Amino acid sequence: MPKTKSNFVCQNCGYQSPRYLGRCPNCGEWSSFVEEVEIKEVKHARETLSGEKSRPVKLGEVDNEDTPRITTEIEEFNRVLGGGVVPGSLVLIGGDPGIGKSTLLLQVSAQLAKKGEVLYVSGEESAQQIKLRAERLTDDENADFYVYAETNMAAVRQEIERLSPDFLIIDSIQTVMSPDIESTQGSVSQVREVTNQLMQIAKMNNIAVFIVGHVTKEGTLAGPRTLEHMVDTVLYFEGERQNTFRILRAVKNRFGSTNEIGIFEMQSSGLREVTNPSEVFLGERLEGATGSAIVSALEGTRPILVEIQALVTPTVFGNAKRTTSGLDYNRVSLLMAVLEKRAGLLLQNQDAFLKSAGGVKIDEPAIDLAVAVALASSYKDQPTAADECFIGEIGLTGEIRRVTRMEQRITEAAKLGFKKVYAPKSGLQGLAKPKNIEVVGVVTLDEVLKKVFNSSPS
Repeated sequence: MPKTKSNFVCQNCGYQSPRYLGRCPNCGEWSSFVEEVEIKEVKHARETLSGEKSRPVKLGEVDNEDTPRITTEIEEFNRVLGGGVVPGSLVLIGGDPGIGKSTLLLQVSAQLAKKGEVLYVSGEESAQQIKLRAERLTDDENADFYVYAETNMAAVRQEIERLSPDFLIIDSIQTVMSPDIESTQGSVSQVREVTNQLMQIAKMNNIAVFIVGHVTKEGTLAGPRTLEHMVDTVLYFEGERQNTFRILRAVKNRFGSTNEIGIFEMQSSGLREVTNPSEVFLGERLEGATGSAIVSALEGTRPILVEIQALVTPTVFGNAKRTTSGLDYNRVSLLMAVLEKRAGLLLQNQDAFLKSAGGVKIDEPAIDLAVAVALASSYKDQPTAADECFIGEIGLTGEIRRVTRMEQRITEAAKLGFKKVYAPKSGLQGLAKPKNIEVVGVVTLDEVLKKVFNSSPS
């Protein structure tokens, strides 16, 4: 007879308590505890669908042959995964409702069906609804894969045993429930148990599993934080529903680079990849506008050119206001303090509004110089040259510090037609510079402002 255990679990963060609490001591949420009964049953942690149990093995006996990645026709998706789909991997894709998670996986399923069996499990749509959407999204009429509208994990496991698919898609993890857990769908215990079963299926049977996860109003994945630790890869779908562009960002990847991004455009026929995002982010830049500077930022292994915009206006009230979009607020405040102390710009009585154009979020140190130049341009009401780019980290003493992969950043700027790039002088030694772009090595922020605006910064 299996043992049962009753716990009160916070539905916001997963904190467990033996008794009911009005407020969660971990996350501070009120009235979030729900009683959940968990059936404890002793069983092997991992076994194949055929019943073969895992066993200890010497490291030298482990087969280490290189498993080839399975690529799709969507190069942006392959890049974010680290080069393609790894057999036996568990991938979690999160994002706001309606952002395009199911659309992307439906398109990917149609392409993976050409290279193996695909089982698409949906707990939110019927098979007829998925068929209607697939006809609109997929270009290949011959693409075919299994569709299963089910929410019971035991039934899903039976179909996996019967079909032995190479790829499994779960849309979404919050709708699937395990009969071994006496709690509602989407609860912390259900999400944790179902994900654990999917992890066993993926690892022991070499099945690539994709999981769709809902997000909370704060923008984090719903369910316990252990969910992100259990999976191999965590991808976030970002973007505004009013904007056609979507960004797929890898925040965890055991098989590739983290912070890698893929750019997509939402069209009536589905998601279409953007092969040159730099042109997209710079396509609507106004020539001669003040408060604008271009930076060659690095997202994972890919350099992209992004426009940093700043608007500095005299404050109406006593305290100056600072607002950022796509940039780190604390970093902007730090740079404004450096501009005031080291470059003589009186910003303490100025409201400042900053954003990265195109909706992309960037937070690496190399954007410091472009942010500072954009602020100075708006404050002085003087535009920067349209063919100038700025790269570099700014220290508290006003020095310009070196950043990684400088050669890639400069090459990307030259490819887009930029004629001059300001970069840290200390990072240019031994650099192979492109012939069609001038690289200006700078040491201090004060020196940059003098060269850019041809006047004293004060």
